Amino acid sequence: MPISDELRESVRRSLPELADIADETLRNQVVEAWAFALSETEFTSIEQIRGSGNPDTPAMKQGTQAEHLRGVARIALAMADALEQVMGPLGIDRDLLCAAALCHDLGKPFEFSPANQARWRADPAKVGFPSVRHPVYGVHVALSVGLPEAVVHTAGAHSMEGENVERSLENTIVNLADHAFWTVLRRAGGLSENE
Repeated sequence: MPISDELRESVRRSLPELADIADETLRNQVVEAWAFALSETEFTSIEQIRGSGNPDTPAMKQGTQAEHLRGVARIALAMADALEQVMGPLGIDRDLLCAAALCHDLGKPFEFSPANQARWRADPAKVGFPSVRHPVYGVHVALSVGLPEAVVHTAGAHSMEGENVERSLENTIVNLADHAFWTVLRRAGGLSENE
């Protein structure tokens, strides 16, 4: 489907943490990236995407990918703020950190797409399963809309794919925030383990 103003507005409603990005151009690029990612699937909002780390991992008992993105952004910003309050300036770019946190899972609409999942499950020998994981597809989306390289890097290297590269400062924080989100939620009983 084409990228529409309705998709852009849906993204803005889903991610109120966009307001934490002072740079208007970067803020608009984040919106455009998510609108583009959604437009390449059957999803029309981030909330329609299953709230789990991967399509085959336990889902959140409450919430969707929107709450995951929001939680990771808030954890990442709180971590940066707390460290700098104690240690002084560490060179963390808050705008890039927030954008990277909100965009780390840009590829999930593609990987979680029911149509893609069905096609891949039908014949894994043909194109693999999944054909492309969300970090790799997130790089495609981020590059396509012109997001800064630091955000592209985080989309591609926030997960296990990042074990083979040296993560940037902001990506390191997002990686830890992402891991903390799922680990704490699991420990708190917030995941449906019996799926």
